[in-house]
Amino acid sequence: MRRTAVALAAVVLVMSTTAGCGSLQSSATEVGGERMTDDRPVRAGGTLTVALNADPDKLDPTLAQTLVGRTVFAGMCEKLYDVDAEGKVVPQLATALPKVSGDGRTVTFDVRRDAEFSDGARLDAAAVVTSLLRHRDLAGSARATELTPLRDAQAVGRYRVRLTLKQAYVPLTAVLADRSGMVMSPTALKKYGKDFTNHPSCVGPFRFVERVGGDRIVLAKDPHYYDADAVHLDKVVYKPIPDGSVRLANLRSGDIQVGDQMAPVDVRSALTDAKLQLFNSPSLGYQGIGINVGNVKGLGEKPGRIDTPMASDVRVREAFELSIDRSLINKVVFQDMYEPACGPVSPEAAIAPGVAPSACPGRDVAAAKRLLRQAGVHTPLAVELKIPTTPEWSRIGQVIQAMGKDAGFDISLRPTEYATMLEETDSGDYTAFSSGWSGRLDPDGNVASFLQTRGAMNAYGLSDPKIDALVARGRTEADPAERARIYDELTRRATDAHALVYLYRQKNYVVAGKDVAGVRVYGDGLVRVKDAGYAK
Repeated sequence: MRRTAVALAAVVLVMSTTAGCGSLQSSATEVGGERMTDDRPVRAGGTLTVALNADPDKLDPTLAQTLVGRTVFAGMCEKLYDVDAEGKVVPQLATALPKVSGDGRTVTFDVRRDAEFSDGARLDAAAVVTSLLRHRDLAGSARATELTPLRDAQAVGRYRVRLTLKQAYVPLTAVLADRSGMVMSPTALKKYGKDFTNHPSCVGPFRFVERVGGDRIVLAKDPHYYDADAVHLDKVVYKPIPDGSVRLANLRSGDIQVGDQMAPVDVRSALTDAKLQLFNSPSLGYQGIGINVGNVKGLGEKPGRIDTPMASDVRVREAFELSIDRSLINKVVFQDMYEPACGPVSPEAAIAPGVAPSACPGRDVAAAKRLLRQAGVHTPLAVELKIPTTPEWSRIGQVIQAMGKDAGFDISLRPTEYATMLEETDSGDYTAFSSGWSGRLDPDGNVASFLQTRGAMNAYGLSDPKIDALVARGRTEADPAERARIYDELTRRATDAHALVYLYRQKNYVVAGKDVAGVRVYGDGLVRVKDAGYAK
């Protein structure tokens, strides 16, 4: 989702005056021979079908919000920087980590001289500038908050880019290792404009061929790619299959070769099949429930007043959270293969460590009832919870529904197709919804877009000047100890608002056929297929 774990990775954020970059070091718990990579020799040719747990939203890096969309982008849209198997930020379309001035406000880097977009246009500094400014300025951009500190971007040579920042911005390199660092063909942007989502063109091992909504996205090997000789597959097909058991059945039948984001119950079943193999990695993300506290006009608009008990009284939202038993959800729904969560940052992070699962608030029905009485709420209080149309969220919703009933909440579940749910919640058409994030190396990437007033993905309408100030301080502070204190305080203020109730952290489970090799599943949760193919 907009978006994990038996054991989470340690996040080491390395910062200096020359570059702000992140590192994710993983130590995975053994679950039947798990791993993040497969380096067996691969034969040329073939089509790989990857099953996703939802249909991606827009195939436009500026506007996209979903994890499944990021997985598709991993096959066709390279970034200025990437994350490697050890979780370190490394150059991809850039040739080296950026050089940063002493005051942190001027950043320069060079880009590859041998890269072409899928439409044949050349990659150069001007193309990078075009994409960065579009990410920052386009109406509805989900990247806007990440690039707010960017004052200007200029091509100061055919292949050299200079960024001028409003202030020092420590998370910048990590930001450019995700969708904000994806560079789009300026020719395609000019030709298609807002319809770029139906004609995406980037630099990548595969090029976009077609999309049939709800059925498939097809990519083909791109002859323009600078490293095309190292790409083995002819095609990659992404198919949305929300039901994990159906994904597993298709894996066993051979109709698909890779199943992404497999649920724990399906992982355990897959481990009994000699024809299947498991990849997994830790994740920095979270899953929870978002509550509309002020989104009256849509994303990016000024928050307003919503005259409902959930929106107008923090005591009601706190009571809702106190009705929930995170550990029981993990046990009943996920067989204890995930981990309870009650904050945006992983507790394993070396910078700004989050709240340990053992320290998360426990269920307290008596306290929840007391808060509802204090708020003058007549019970049962009706609350509609929008959830994706997946068996997993159906189970989560039913557990939360039963828990809430004990405390005085009458929770109705509204299963909604995922892309539709994003549109509705972005516009403010909801009371509560399943809200998640795949996580980022730098803690700023887990808070700013969601918690900052008018943040690019603040669908909750949350507005707190103290949170805004803490976000600004965290972006400019280079000292790790002080950054940790900032994000600890930010987490406390965010959780006290109860606009986003954090529930659990996933683990990235990917199941593939034994004949598939070269797949990469790193801590960012993406299935990388550049090196993938069928084992020799």
